[in-house]
Amino acid sequence: MDVRLSVAPMMDWTDSHCRVFHRLLAPHARLYTEMVHANAVIHGDRGRLLAMDPVEHPVALQLGGSEPALLARAAVIGAQRGFDEINLNVGCPSDRVQAGRFGACLMREPGLVADSVAAMGEAVAALPRPVPVTVKCRLGVDDDHEFDRFLAFIDTVAAAGCRMFVVHARNAWLQGLSPKQNREVPPLRYDWAYALKRERPGLAVVVNGGIATLDEATAHLAHVDGAMLGRAAYHDPYLLHCLDVEWFGGERRSRASLLRDLRPYVERQLAEGVFLKHVTRHLLGLFHGQYGGRAFRQVLSEGAHRPGADWSLVEAALAVTGDAARAAA
Repeated sequence: MDVRLSVAPMMDWTDSHCRVFHRLLAPHARLYTEMVHANAVIHGDRGRLLAMDPVEHPVALQLGGSEPALLARAAVIGAQRGFDEINLNVGCPSDRVQAGRFGACLMREPGLVADSVAAMGEAVAALPRPVPVTVKCRLGVDDDHEFDRFLAFIDTVAAAGCRMFVVHARNAWLQGLSPKQNREVPPLRYDWAYALKRERPGLAVVVNGGIATLDEATAHLAHVDGAMLGRAAYHDPYLLHCLDVEWFGGERRSRASLLRDLRPYVERQLAEGVFLKHVTRHLLGLFHGQYGGRAFRQVLSEGAHRPGADWSLVEAALAVTGDAARAAA
């Protein structure tokens, strides 16, 4: 599978509406769901939690949990519902996640992670359409500063069948930092991800964390198999389009042209009773840094929650942008 470009799983952001929009911008990117706990997949509202439009492929389901049997059941459900990859979260540092004994605290339990990966892999391998089981991790937790410890974690999990690791190239601090601070305060050490690829060339290594520009993302490809963008892709989604064109070919399209391709999807959602605001909240950054970008956000933010809001609001937002001004020139 081509893992050069991917968009990180982000809680409250990378829902199905977001992923459909990102797919329009970047036809070759690998997309990820928000993290869903294995118990929720097994016992919860799957129609909501595992919502996916066919245009999203390739798309991965990210699971949270630490019980191998439950993770295996959830992985099977995800694979049966059409997800192209099952990814285990071993990187989230939030208090809620720690209380449930999953996420980044599992970096300290490589044997349990390996057992979970093995159970998930065995379960999905028995399906008519097996899918890969992958892991998203940190470099370590708290004051773990030994590369050999990180490498030993990777080796333990790889021996259980995991062939791809998404490495958020920071430590996770389990106490004293908020999830937001955990994305910003611990120093980035991309060199550890690079060293992992050199030491274990048979593994696919994707680097994540702090990647904000086309040049930064491109530079990583000289050392690892792929770059995963998180908040930069969400707040400046046109960057995804630029990366897709740069790495996979094609010509850059205008922001307005790309957005208008979303109209059929939006109108289907409206016809099914979805409020416009649930889709347009993911569009606000499309004109980031551009003439009219602030006005574009303002038009959508102020109007999308109103009863009867429809595609005409999106056209009104486009009308105040630089794209519209250039088209009229």
